[in-house]
Amino acid sequence: MARHGIARDTRLRTEEEREFELGVISRYRSLEDQVRQKAKQKDYGQDTFQLTSKLLQRNPEYYTVWNIRRRCVISGFASRPSDGSCPSKASSSSSPTATPLPSSDAPLPESSAETPQSRDSQTAGRSGTTHDVDGGKPSRQSWEDDLEVFKSELHFTVPLLLQFPKCYWIWNYRLWTLNQAIERLPARVATKVWEEELGLVNKMLHKDPRNFHAWGYRRYVVDRLESSELAGKSLAEPELEYTAQMVRKDLSNFSAWHHRSQLIPRVLREREASDDDRRKFLESELALIREALNVGPEDQSLWFYHQFLISNLVESPGPQTIAPTLTEDERKTYIRQEIDEIEDLLEDYGDIKWIYEALIQCTLAVSQLGDRVVPKDLTSWLRKLRDLDPQRSGRWADLESQLAAI
Repeated sequence: MARHGIARDTRLRTEEEREFELGVISRYRSLEDQVRQKAKQKDYGQDTFQLTSKLLQRNPEYYTVWNIRRRCVISGFASRPSDGSCPSKASSSSSPTATPLPSSDAPLPESSAETPQSRDSQTAGRSGTTHDVDGGKPSRQSWEDDLEVFKSELHFTVPLLLQFPKCYWIWNYRLWTLNQAIERLPARVATKVWEEELGLVNKMLHKDPRNFHAWGYRRYVVDRLESSELAGKSLAEPELEYTAQMVRKDLSNFSAWHHRSQLIPRVLREREASDDDRRKFLESELALIREALNVGPEDQSLWFYHQFLISNLVESPGPQTIAPTLTEDERKTYIRQEIDEIEDLLEDYGDIKWIYEALIQCTLAVSQLGDRVVPKDLTSWLRKLRDLDPQRSGRWADLESQLAAI
């Protein structure tokens, strides 16, 4: 039998294979017991840290172990001797009471920015550097050691992400590490770390352009890079260009089209675009999606973006509207042009349901603007929809009732 396209192996295991699998399970449980025992004793030293590495490499979905690893890292910061040794090299005999950490049963916030202060005569500065209590200069040795820790932790998760790109806990741990960098490093150094992270996301999206986890992660990274804590400048323009590159490479990239739709209102505001600029921008977007539809009219993601643009012409003008000063007649003209363009697709693609649905939706849209002229082919479009997608008969009946009200 097949399951999700993968043939199920019904071959009986040999006794040697069974013994091997039991051994793997036994070693895993032993490793798990060791980590839990260390956490119960509040021992967050080097031995515990190494045990979490081994366990997470076997099972990165084990979120409790990620929390234990966080405590190991924080404990290393808090117990670091004055010579600035790396947290990951902290002594495994660290006293359980050396650091005021929460109970191992209590979850540590994913993006917690609270880091216990060192027992040395230092206090954390706003930029994340450390200063002597008497107001001396930042300790370069201290933040350089912290930087090595953060780089090591980020490096640790890379092979895990390559193997498990949709595991939330790996992404969450990277974000926690990056946010710790903001707290403990000078702003310019932390900015560099986050810029490198954006470069990593670029590589991941190059490998899997439709990974919506990576797209959501990218939006968060960009938001932090734009914050006053880091570079503090807008990245809307380069992000808009990035979406253009991604959709040119793969028209079916729904996440890229969605990201583009979210960026457009902001880009226009930041450009302080005039009414004429906004009109030209709308026309360029309509031309972009029209060109894409001529290539891939069977692609649902393209029709979603087309629907986004049409909704901009129908809904009452607001902050998200691309060209809010267009008159009602101008809006109707744009939608009628889209109906004509979509109809042309039927000459070559007469069996794609998205075309007929878009024609009907555009007809309803223009009617909302006061145009009550019913296209002569409306009935045949609706009939064709029923033929192509009979399972959604209820939806098509609802559309028919809406069209009857025109």
